[in-house]
Amino acid sequence: MLTMALRGVTRAKGRKMMRKQLIESTALEVATQVRAVEDAIEEALAEIAELQGRMIRARATFGIATATGHAALEQLAETTVRLVQARGEMANCHMVLKETTQLVPGLRTVGFGDAQECPPQQGRADLRVVA
Repeated sequence: MLTMALRGVTRAKGRKMMRKQLIESTALEVATQVRAVEDAIEEALAEIAELQGRMIRARATFGIATATGHAALEQLAETTVRLVQARGEMANCHMVLKETTQLVPGLRTVGFGDAQECPPQQGRADLRVVA
């Protein structure tokens, strides 16, 4: 009888541990995806900045009037504004998700706050030759 009771306790602890791991794993997947979206928005902003510079240099190289292509430059500027807004909205989303972790039973908060990124950025190098 005692052996069966111990087995039941052991199984319950195992299920509890598996559930905790599932919760933490799922939270990490969400946090990683949030980071990926934030990084993608910032990458798009960097690419637009590079495109703006190329467009301005191209106009000068072509020797055409400033008004030529101005509508395209305005559209690109509007796109930049919208991406900056999206960046801010993602930051707000990130904060809400961080606060939500306090409401999930069994979820340990790891690496949140100003001291560390959440989750830490993956190291990568995107080197380009610029003229």
